Amino acid sequence: MAATANKNPVTTNIEWLNRAYSAKGLTDLRSLYDEWAASYDTDLVQPNQDYVAPALAAATLAKHLGPEQPLDKIQILDAGCGTGLVGAALSKLGAKHISGIDLSPGMLKVAGNLHVYTNLDTTDLSKPLEEGTDTFDAVTCIGTLTHAHVGPEVLSEFVRVTKKDGWIVATVLDDIWEEIGYRAEIDKLVANEKVKLVSADSGDYRRGAGVSARMVVLKVIA
Repeated sequence: MAATANKNPVTTNIEWLNRAYSAKGLTDLRSLYDEWAASYDTDLVQPNQDYVAPALAAATLAKHLGPEQPLDKIQILDAGCGTGLVGAALSKLGAKHISGIDLSPGMLKVAGNLHVYTNLDTTDLSKPLEEGTDTFDAVTCIGTLTHAHVGPEVLSEFVRVTKKDGWIVATVLDDIWEEIGYRAEIDKLVANEKVKLVSADSGDYRRGAGVSARMVVLKVIA
C-alpha cells in the first residue's frame, strides 16, 4: 500500500522566513505572523537559525545605561516586540517597565503569556506612533527593520518618543543597511543634532544561518 501523503505538512523555519521577507503589504505581514506565532520561538532557536539578536540587544542596552538609568527603573518601549524575545531577555537582566507594540495580535498574545510587559498594543510602525513625545528612557527594535517590514522613517518616531539622554537600540540587516536608506536616515538625524551615533557594528543576528546585522546604538541628544 502506498504511503498516504501528509495533508498538513509542517512549515519549516526557512519557509516562514522566506514568506516574511517577501510579504506583500501589512495585511499579508499581519496574517503571516498571526499564523506563525505559536511556533515562532521554537523555529528561531533551531540550530539552523540560532536567533541571538534579542539577547545581544538586551545586553547592549544594559551596557550603555548610565548609573542614573538603572534597568529596573527606566521605561522601555519594545517596538515590533513580536512574541517577546527581547522583553524576556531584558526582564532577565532586571527590567521592570517594558511596553510592547507589534502589528500582529497573535504574536502579542504569546508575548502576554510571558508576563514581562506592563502593556501590549497592536501598532502599525509605518504610521506615527501613538506614544507621547519624551515618554521612554529607551527604545528597542529588534528583527523589525528588515526586508518587507518597516522602513527607515520609523527612526525619527523612535527619537521623538525617547527622552533626552535616552537610548535607541535597533538591528538592521547588513544587506539593507545602505540599500533601503537606514544609514542615510541615521546620518540625517545625526546631522540635525537629534542623536549621537554611538555604534553600528555588524555582528551575529541569526547566527546559525550566517545572517548578520548592524546593532545600531543611538543616544538621543535633543
